[in-house]
Amino acid sequence: MDRGRRSPVMAITLYCSQFRHFPLLRFIPSMTTYARPLFEAKRCSPAELNQRVRNLERPLVFTNGVFDILHRGHVTYLDQARAQGASLIVALNGDASARRLGKGEDRPINPLADRMAVIAALEAASVVTWFDEDTPLALILSCKPDILVKGGDWKQESIVGATDVRGWGGSVLSIPFEHERSTTALVERIRRN
Repeated sequence: MDRGRRSPVMAITLYCSQFRHFPLLRFIPSMTTYARPLFEAKRCSPAELNQRVRNLERPLVFTNGVFDILHRGHVTYLDQARAQGASLIVALNGDASARRLGKGEDRPINPLADRMAVIAALEAASVVTWFDEDTPLALILSCKPDILVKGGDWKQESIVGATDVRGWGGSVLSIPFEHERSTTALVERIRRN
């Protein structure tokens, strides 16, 4: 290895060896690098979604939401949604889209990149993407899921994309809440205390 390509640790090791000062090496911080977390590979842009869908097992489940401050209700719901098929796409509202939902001017509290990382880290999620529009209809039409899922607070006929998914032979589900939790209520409780 030529001098121009030596790592900082290698260069210091060689320098110290000339003066027999090896005990100094214990004070040099480790230069260890770590691999990116595996869940990062689950994140994809809306433009990449079609390509990613081709590699997912069917039946394909699709759901969406803000998922701002993750709680037990979210993770239970996402696990139940995944259980409906072989793969789960989770589409998150972009920051501007989430603000337009009227949950508060300071919402979402966590930016999109952070929300995507947290959802991607869940075993239930196969792919995590986002949409900047008010609804995920364009993504639903693009990836053509076999099963469209929302939480129990949605009536099936009100779920965006329901008519389309049923039109190509898919099904639409509204999963009842097992744990009554609300990010909005949680944020309000934190502010009161």
